[in-house]
Amino acid sequence: MEIIISNGSDKPIYEQICMQVKHLIMNGILSAGEALPSMRALAKDLHISVITVQRAYEDLTRDGFIETVSGKGSFVAAQNKEFIQEEQLRVAEELLQKVAEIGRAHGISYEQMTNILKLFYEE
Repeated sequence: MEIIISNGSDKPIYEQICMQVKHLIMNGILSAGEALPSMRALAKDLHISVITVQRAYEDLTRDGFIETVSGKGSFVAAQNKEFIQEEQLRVAEELLQKVAEIGRAHGISYEQMTNILKLFYEE
């Protein structure tokens, strides 16, 4: 599992880890039941604090992406398609919100924006 941390990002490191692990899971790169690196191992590989990795793993557990078994480690949780689709919908909503803000700020009409979305959606 390759995680890339950017110190120049406006997102906290734990959030960067969460986003990348979610991406790997939702795109099938990590499968249900697959073991994740231990918190200590990942912290060492990324040259960050174990507490930062712990925060990321806690968030991933809370969101249902991983399961942690005491004494055994953390594993990719069994995902159902509805959960993955809901997460993808949330990401799409965030991106569309940004698109709407850009359109309003620059005087792009709703019709123009819907035509652009339709064009991309039908590709």
